[in-house]
Amino acid sequence: MGILKGKKGIIFGALDEHSIAWKVAERCYEEGAEFVLTNAPVALRMGEINKLAEKTGSEVVPADATNMEDLGKLFDVAIEKFGKIDFILHSIGMSVNVRKDKPYTDLNYSWLEKGWDISAVSFHKVMKTAWDKDCMNEWGSILALSYIAAQRVFPNYNDMADNKAYLESIARSFGYFWGKEKKVRVNTISQSPTPTTAGQGVEGFGGFLSVAEEISPLGNATGDDCADLCVMMFSDYTKRVTLQNLYNDGGYSNTGISEGLVKKFMEK
Repeated sequence: MGILKGKKGIIFGALDEHSIAWKVAERCYEEGAEFVLTNAPVALRMGEINKLAEKTGSEVVPADATNMEDLGKLFDVAIEKFGKIDFILHSIGMSVNVRKDKPYTDLNYSWLEKGWDISAVSFHKVMKTAWDKDCMNEWGSILALSYIAAQRVFPNYNDMADNKAYLESIARSFGYFWGKEKKVRVNTISQSPTPTTAGQGVEGFGGFLSVAEEISPLGNATGDDCADLCVMMFSDYTKRVTLQNLYNDGGYSNTGISEGLVKKFMEK
């Protein structure tokens, strides 16, 4: 439909074809957008982002999103290439405690700080860099990906739940200033559990997926569904949607329990 024709942006976090950021990049490209792809240097070595870059005609710029110098260089490349930009996707998250199987009751605080910086504070750093360089067009759109564990208890999601809660708070707090002074909107998308490379690293992820699928009236939102929503949020059709946490979860967030789940327990 070309609803992003003429739009320019930066997409953080595409690792491989299972990544939501990868799917968002493909959909943005299909809708006429141009963008720079970026990820941490170690992630670039592990992933297949060059395939995506070739497919979408995009430039890949390595950048550690926790490093202000790296971010400055990244945005300078985007500005030189496009002038001002219209959208940013922050699709970054990592918990060392989750990776090392450290329980929430016995966190390694150094690991916690690292995960917090990567998963949440990096969003502030990205927006701070864009703010200082005044590189967003009016009515631009900045998005980050979240999860309902920011509001509800999912024990095995560990300190990532805290990271997501802080991420959503940053979106609201910085989003106010972006809206008031720059006419730019900032939102988060709370996505269904999605089998990305990072998501599958959470203990019990298959259970998360199955329970959400059972409870959600419309079933789980897929990575492709999330990409479609991101495209809409980058488009001019959502010009005054800001400071929101948008649930893309098939209705899971507002459903207490499903009939199917009740029947399963009654059968026992």
